[in-house]
Amino acid sequence: MSAPGAQVTPEWLALRESADAAARATDLVDRLYKWLEDRYGGPLVVRDLGCGTGSMARWLARRLPGPQHWILHDRDPGLLVQAVVDMPAGVTAEPRPGDLTSLDAAQLAGTSVVTASALLDLLTADEVERLAAACATAGCATLLALSVTGSVLLTPGDPLDALFAAAFDAHQRRTVDGRRLLGPDAAPAVAAAFGRHGVSVVRAPSPWRLGPADGPLIEQWLRGWLAAACEHRPALVAEAEAYLRRRLAAANRGDLRVVVGHADLLALPGNPS
Repeated sequence: MSAPGAQVTPEWLALRESADAAARATDLVDRLYKWLEDRYGGPLVVRDLGCGTGSMARWLARRLPGPQHWILHDRDPGLLVQAVVDMPAGVTAEPRPGDLTSLDAAQLAGTSVVTASALLDLLTADEVERLAAACATAGCATLLALSVTGSVLLTPGDPLDALFAAAFDAHQRRTVDGRRLLGPDAAPAVAAAFGRHGVSVVRAPSPWRLGPADGPLIEQWLRGWLAAACEHRPALVAEAEAYLRRRLAAANRGDLRVVVGHADLLALPGNPS
């Protein structure tokens, strides 16, 4: 969850953790479990890229077979400290601070699974290509969760929904320090990259489905969504405050529903079925 140019806080990661857990595609994990059972008799080595505070490990570790050792990659040493402390019981872990985009096949040697959550849209096409090449060459499974797709549905609708959504998607595709981010194009780009290295990818939807019980998350998501849209298209600033008031009023009444599209991807060397 923390990649080059990304700014995340422990508070935001904690706020979204339950929505992330509810959204991830468990059918892909079932496929992964079977693949691992057929190939590994000893402890699994799992690398979590952009691990943040370790929410992926807390969700995934209990769904994988056998003993596990997790190697946690993140640029933020503070998040890594929390991730190591909060690992599930019986799972060992070690932190690896630094640039996760530089991993290659040699560094992945001995790895059973590479995983990441809410990361791919923060990467570039070249970085995704290198990741696919490294995982394919190393022969490890790759489970990549919660990549944004650009689909946002707010109910009831508002005439400005489409304008803010388009501006947000354009912001997600922005160039940062010379890096052109993939944003909502990430999932198909990753599937194509693995395909070029002879590994097929199974894709499954993993949308957030937010309602009255998710008021604090809806508010923070809305504020971030609008801020990014207005940064890309400043002309929207004049409309954003009134739009936010309308949306928060609906949320406070329990009337607002939000579906944020994500995709999960599973790449397995050999036949993934």
